[in-house]
Amino acid sequence: MISSAVCFVGVMATRCMKRCVALGTSAPYSSAPRYRFLGRQWPSSRLRSLAFAVSIAAGLISFTWPAVGQTELPADIILTNGKILTVDDEFKIAEAVAIRGDRIIAVGSTEHIGRFSGPATLRVDLQQKTVLPGLIDNHAHYMYGASHWENEVRFDGITSRTTAVELLQSKVEAIEPGKWLLVLGGWAEEQFLDSQVPFSREELDRISPNAPVMITRIFSKAFLNSAGLAALGLNEGSTDLPGGKLVRDQGGKLTGEIEGGIFALLNMLPSSTLAQHINGVRAITRYLNSQGVTAYLDASWPGMSEPYFEAFRRLAQDRELSVRTFVLANNSPWKPEDVDAVLEKIRLLKPFQGDLWFETIGYGETVYRPLHDSLLATSADPKPEQLEQFRRIITEIAKQGMHLHVHVTLTKSIDAFLSEVEKVHSQHPIKPLRWTFAHLDQVDAAQLERMKKLGMYAAVHSRPTIQGLMMRKPHGAAATSMPPLRLLQDSGLRWGLGTDGTMVSPINPFLTLYWAVTGKMVGGAKVTDQTLSRAEALIAYTRSNTYLLFQESNLGSIQPGKLADIVVIDRDYLTVPMDEIKEIRPLMTIVGGKVVYRAQ
Repeated sequence: MISSAVCFVGVMATRCMKRCVALGTSAPYSSAPRYRFLGRQWPSSRLRSLAFAVSIAAGLISFTWPAVGQTELPADIILTNGKILTVDDEFKIAEAVAIRGDRIIAVGSTEHIGRFSGPATLRVDLQQKTVLPGLIDNHAHYMYGASHWENEVRFDGITSRTTAVELLQSKVEAIEPGKWLLVLGGWAEEQFLDSQVPFSREELDRISPNAPVMITRIFSKAFLNSAGLAALGLNEGSTDLPGGKLVRDQGGKLTGEIEGGIFALLNMLPSSTLAQHINGVRAITRYLNSQGVTAYLDASWPGMSEPYFEAFRRLAQDRELSVRTFVLANNSPWKPEDVDAVLEKIRLLKPFQGDLWFETIGYGETVYRPLHDSLLATSADPKPEQLEQFRRIITEIAKQGMHLHVHVTLTKSIDAFLSEVEKVHSQHPIKPLRWTFAHLDQVDAAQLERMKKLGMYAAVHSRPTIQGLMMRKPHGAAATSMPPLRLLQDSGLRWGLGTDGTMVSPINPFLTLYWAVTGKMVGGAKVTDQTLSRAEALIAYTRSNTYLLFQESNLGSIQPGKLADIVVIDRDYLTVPMDEIKEIRPLMTIVGGKVVYRAQ
């Protein structure tokens, strides 16, 4: 009865907060909103604390004892005889977990959890396999990636160029005749151990004589075959692309290589129909489940049109999505004269109108496009007139009581952005809004302290997994502390890990965990000195990221009452040799109590 009562109070307090969000009010974002609960008014911060405290108390009680009546309703799924890393506040390790509906109902010993079994219960003997909470990517671009996913090849984690060529050859045989064969980022030549020779037009012609091929290396280069150049209308008489140079040989012939201009190239690809978008969403979510990813923040994409959103929206409504998708609204203007229109759009935004499958939570990633800095640039140079437009936009976001998530990489940009946020905060307090800086590759201790005072969050990404050696060219030895993982971990600031996939980094979360723990990029070169313990890295990829998503009561750990998003992996993350972390593969992924992936 004690457990049931505590759970009831926790649930009611949490529901009170959630209802304000679900109704689309500004209550969760105002500086000092108050709510009526248990006969009195409570400030939002106190009510959150109450909800959190009683939910933790309920979790600790039900970790060892089922609430009265729970055993009368059998579990739908029981996982037993395993090593379950709960990733709760105490990082407890259990043997078994019981799931009913979409929630976890109990965690504990195999003997204890066996009491929840019934005639229809699916019992899974884990045979001592390790179980993790579902992995959460705090910054990715999977909504855009879905549009071309069915024709794409990924080089994630591949350390042999020969293997990469074999993957291309296999895909040529599998795709429909005349369709594009694409490799859209997530790799760099430096990851190949056998050869780092760039892809030539002639080589790609041999691989695919007829189907057009385009391979992009992050956002810096692209390689096309003859059919690809022809499909885009590019020939010896063509002029350079916006932001991109057509590389030619001594005779003026196009080599198939293009330096820069990746956005222009992507915009030249054929548009997908809504049906193609839907199929792409299904395909990319299956892939993410196979990687152990159960939720992510989509940082949007410049010019992403309604079909991108509609495909996810329809599948969410039909309960076909198997990855929880949290989205940022985005309108990043290039010119001052475009800002007024963007401010009007921001005033019409109403986040938190979705559900736990597809939800808009705020605004980002780029606020004012001319201020979008680059990891591979030597330095940033934010100008006063640009920052003025930046401030106008984030002021409106603060006035609307909305969450903001901003791309910022280099020291000067971080300083300038913080100064603008501080000015806005003095007029429109942002502490309840969980404003986030993303990437923060050159953040320092003083800047982290300023962020803490503002109640901000840091979303940090594994771009060195493929760019680690490239980063040394503009930044020298300083690149080994970009981003400064240990400084972040010890700062006391809330922060978490993600990828920035698909274009910028590999998607596989175990490559990110491998890099965070070992400091090594794909291929094994040591590129990062500031590393984490295995537990710290796992917390940063699970529980820590729930705060960014406003989902700490639902996701991120294996605890009673939380959503049953769970990953069974093929080896012990805590004890396997560090260099094998990148080899870990999911055997089973469960999202919302439903098995969405099983290894063959």
